[in-house]
Amino acid sequence: MNAAQNRLTGLTKELHAAWEQTKHHWNDAKSTEFEKRFLDDLFASVNQTVNHIDTLERTLTKIHDDCE
Repeated sequence: MNAAQNRLTGLTKELHAAWEQTKHHWNDAKSTEFEKRFLDDLFASVNQTVNHIDTLERTLTKIHDDCE
């Protein structure tokens, strides 16, 4: 699960960096609307998902340790 979490985090960082570069060329009301409508929610959802994956990983590790 850590691999999936790391991949998700890495891809999100790449997307964020690409968006920052895009804003140098596209910086108007529509770009701001796009960012607020899609990217802000996406980044928040990814952060929440990463936290859930971390919690799930800890829970699975505890279950595994308890079964030994």
